[in-house]
Amino acid sequence: MSYEINDLLHLMVDEGASDLHLHVGQPPCLRISGNMTPVDGTPLQPEDTEQLMMAITPEAKQAKLKTEGSADFAFAFLDKARFRVNTFRAKGHYGMVLRQIPNKIFGLREVGLPDKIKELLVRPRGLVLVTGPTGSGKSTTLASMINWINENEDGHILTIEDPIEYFHDHKRSIVTQRQLGEDVPEFFKEGNEVSSGWAIALRAALRQDPDVILVGEMRDLDTIRAAVSAAETGHLVFGTLHTTGAARTVDRIVDAFPAGEKDQIRTQLASSIVAVISQALCRKIGGGRVAAYEIMVNTDSISALIRDNKTFRITSEIQTGGQLGMMTLDAHLMSLANQKVIAPQEALAYAQLPEEMRKKFRELGVEF
Repeated sequence: MSYEINDLLHLMVDEGASDLHLHVGQPPCLRISGNMTPVDGTPLQPEDTEQLMMAITPEAKQAKLKTEGSADFAFAFLDKARFRVNTFRAKGHYGMVLRQIPNKIFGLREVGLPDKIKELLVRPRGLVLVTGPTGSGKSTTLASMINWINENEDGHILTIEDPIEYFHDHKRSIVTQRQLGEDVPEFFKEGNEVSSGWAIALRAALRQDPDVILVGEMRDLDTIRAAVSAAETGHLVFGTLHTTGAARTVDRIVDAFPAGEKDQIRTQLASSIVAVISQALCRKIGGGRVAAYEIMVNTDSISALIRDNKTFRITSEIQTGGQLGMMTLDAHLMSLANQKVIAPQEALAYAQLPEEMRKKFRELGVEF
């Protein structure tokens, strides 16, 4: 049995699958509501995955795949959806994972963000971090926030992405979207120094009159330093990290710096961070998925904790900051479980303090 890529893409859209996995020795698999579901059919052979890879992978990315072992790109499928693709070699054979990006950009309420978030999106400067593990919906959350600014604010929004996932039309704002490896080199070598494309694009962005900058990933010291600098110099900067929780996010940034610079970056973060939004994507009862959030909004007291290297106390500040729109991840998970949106076991799986949550469930009469 041979598989056609268009048939598999149609199936993804029709089934509402978030991902499609193509691996030798296994039938194509769809991830639906977080669960892996094999397609009815025979296991893929090496020639099948090679044919499927070549059907959608641009020539330049095929060349990169052969030299580096993997390549990332995105493409549009008719008018139905966009897909972000990672193609790779494993055990000498080709494989692919395709992530579906809906054509529709969801509103803030549709992704589950409180209305208070809008107050952060009109700030003239600062750093807004959206964090969480891979596949937790960070790109969707960022797209919703960028779209709200685009619809409600005049200005220039500049994004740096790898690859571009959601396309933003010009609305009230002008939107410039730059892709690493296409519009910006992935790396830049000057003498013996090698800089990442993220950092190069960020530094160039400051000369392009932006009001809002989105940097897809703050994955290295150069990029983090450039993002913080941009936030300090009068721009609202959005960035992502693969951390969970506000305290861990601050620690992760500080830990990226050499020992002699840690005090300085703490001082910079204390004044430049606007908010940290940390999220997890949970399975809903009855199918589908829902995001659970931790939201930290910077205050004078949180700023002092960051500056004084007392990030372990940030969680207690979040717990008492409800009037500012703050909430801990565990509180939101409990709320979703109490509303029967997610199962108690699902809430425990993503909890920061699972034993405390288990105790609260027992107090409510929920047994495991």
